[in-house]
Amino acid sequence: MGVAAKICGVASEDAVAAAVEGGAAYLGFVFYPPSPRAVTPQRAARLCAGVPAGVARVGLFVDADDDAIAAILDAMPLDMLQFHGHESAERVAEARARFGRHIIKAVAIAGEDDVGTAASYESVADLLLFDAKPPQRPDVLPGGNGLAFDWGLIAGRSWRRPWMLSGGLTAEILPEAVRASGAAIVDVSSGVEIRPGHKAPDKIRAFLAAARTL
Repeated sequence: MGVAAKICGVASEDAVAAAVEGGAAYLGFVFYPPSPRAVTPQRAARLCAGVPAGVARVGLFVDADDDAIAAILDAMPLDMLQFHGHESAERVAEARARFGRHIIKAVAIAGEDDVGTAASYESVADLLLFDAKPPQRPDVLPGGNGLAFDWGLIAGRSWRRPWMLSGGLTAEILPEAVRASGAAIVDVSSGVEIRPGHKAPDKIRAFLAAARTL
């Protein structure tokens, strides 16, 4: 049966094709300009033309306001919005109501206290995404840093919403990550790149092949 997988930060036709052909359940398009994976709405719209029905198109935002999100939705189709910043539960609920899209809320994890913050989003987000908390430096992105966290922090817990595991995943460590965390959905970005922002189709295919075996 396998675990479902999201390939995040796709920015090329080759990456989209490899993800679709490999059976990705979600494709993530980054709308956060500081990221090396960021795409314009026009570029993302062209890439989405090759995405068949059944593969969810996810737009990733970091503390974006309504006008910024609305402008992107006007330019291209998105099935889901991913909030990867410091958005409050109230902000998530407001955006979900306004835009009528399912929302993935990323929760940055470094310790037990961080896991506890996820509870505040269970009633407003459609999916939770557990990612490694980035170092406290101004040059570090909120995600896509290739860092893992202690998967035991979330293992064995019951959540009211489906959740994704992210942070430092690669095809090689995916089996252990899924075993240790209990994840049924996984998310990868830097783990399928040759350098930040440049996805490698062979790495995408290898990751998805590994996910299918789990």
